[in-house]
Amino acid sequence: MTVTEESWNWRGGRIREAFLDASGIVAELIADPAVAAAWEKPSALRDFSVGGLAGHTAHQELALPELLAEPVPVQPVVSLREYYLERVTWLDAGVDGAVNIRIRKGGEATGAEGHEALLARVRDTVGRLRPDLTAAPAQRPIRMPSWGDWSLELDDFLLTRLMELVVHADDLAFSVGLPTPRFPDHVTAPVVELLARLAVRRHGVVDVVRGLARAERAPTSIAGI
Repeated sequence: MTVTEESWNWRGGRIREAFLDASGIVAELIADPAVAAAWEKPSALRDFSVGGLAGHTAHQELALPELLAEPVPVQPVVSLREYYLERVTWLDAGVDGAVNIRIRKGGEATGAEGHEALLARVRDTVGRLRPDLTAAPAQRPIRMPSWGDWSLELDDFLLTRLMELVVHADDLAFSVGLPTPRFPDHVTAPVVELLARLAVRRHGVVDVVRGLARAERAPTSIAGI
């Protein structure tokens, strides 16, 4: 199976709406009293407190207004396929890798302001994002300085953040004994498709097909991240 550039293309406007809807659902999860009560306790993810995991999850939303307000990046735009297959470092770094330690520290720093303060920031940001994203051109590049000397088109960037929101919403809910939020199909469909492609990146087509279709021959795991 050849993984073509076109097969990584999810553009067309639906990603923006999906991201906005997912952001609102995640804000309500963070608002739950069970999250506030467990803020200082360990989460389901190693070396993440509940507050730190909430901070990391919320960062997917919180970073956007500032990134959109920055001048248009001059760094080259890479495709989503190139981003995941050639540029991303955290996927293969392991839990104790420097990049993943940095990510956890960032989440803990964001969560350190406390539940009420973080929730207020998240709700304010979600309210600001709809007009910001509506006004932004489809091919507007976005650059995260910590990633490297390159950028992603906005819709591609939003898909990477959408996946983070959906995955970490499950982590956060599980950590405090809440049911995983029910995201609508237009949110979960692109995330499941992306995760399937990342699973192929890590395990190959045969193992992923068996994992999805043949319980008697399925590998132990086809996790892509």
